[in-house]
Amino acid sequence: MSEQQLAPVKAYLMALQDKICQALSEADGGAAFSEDSWQRDGGGGGRSRIIRDGQLFEQGGVGFSHVFGEKMPASATAHRPELAGRNFNACGVSLVMHPHNPYVPTSHANVRFFIAEKPGEEPVWWFGGGFDLTPFYPFDEDILHWHQVCKDALDAFDEALYPKFKSWCDEYFFLKHRDETRGVGGIFFDDLNDRPFDEAFAIMRAVGDAYLTAYLPIVERRKNLPYGERERQFQLYRRGRYVEFNLVWDRGTLFGLQTGGRTESILMSMPPLARWQYQWQAEPGTPESMLTDYYLHARDWLKVLA
Repeated sequence: MSEQQLAPVKAYLMALQDKICQALSEADGGAAFSEDSWQRDGGGGGRSRIIRDGQLFEQGGVGFSHVFGEKMPASATAHRPELAGRNFNACGVSLVMHPHNPYVPTSHANVRFFIAEKPGEEPVWWFGGGFDLTPFYPFDEDILHWHQVCKDALDAFDEALYPKFKSWCDEYFFLKHRDETRGVGGIFFDDLNDRPFDEAFAIMRAVGDAYLTAYLPIVERRKNLPYGERERQFQLYRRGRYVEFNLVWDRGTLFGLQTGGRTESILMSMPPLARWQYQWQAEPGTPESMLTDYYLHARDWLKVLA
């Protein structure tokens, strides 16, 4: 049963990685992704694709992985105790793009499938995924477009999904130690197995396919806006928050490290440059202060920006 479920999911994910890399490379106009294939000692492997020093993207990664093993990592059993004693297969595509231009947002997307088995018991499986936007200088029309694409992708299945997954994204991508969201959100879901397998798989595919529809128009609108050292330094400062989230709160990072995943691939989401400054505060009334005062708070963007 597991192979029948796993094979089409894996084929879709590998094709999705190809499609996203091709589209982002074309959007960059000057750089191609380099591929680094790898094997995991405990079982499985993947292919990490990196773009760097392009015309548009300072650095970004689009990774596919399929790992499996006989023992669940502690991070997974803490989240789902019923998985103890099961072997597992996990596969997914995960990406983070860090543009040069501070007016082009950083973006993240991930879609994944997990299945755990134990002799004599039914397999436990679920899908997860989503995408979220982290602007440094937000534009309302970009946020509205981003969330509308999210809603459109999910409404085809159930109009209750977007508000549920939107709230989940706001809660998950929240820096508790900073009391702020990572960005302006999007959608996030995990443990999706309350629907028939084929429908759950279709929802995951819809989310994976919607990422380019959501991101590329924003990139095209903002990539040629002029910027100076002030905007660049603020971008680097805010990238520090991205690092903090990935290292302190992200379950995917912890799962990858605890399963003996490839560290370089797990941490390819990090920006190439970032900075921290003790007790830095934006001047009131500036675009920089608007980010933290208004945009880094969970809001129903489709209502407040309509």
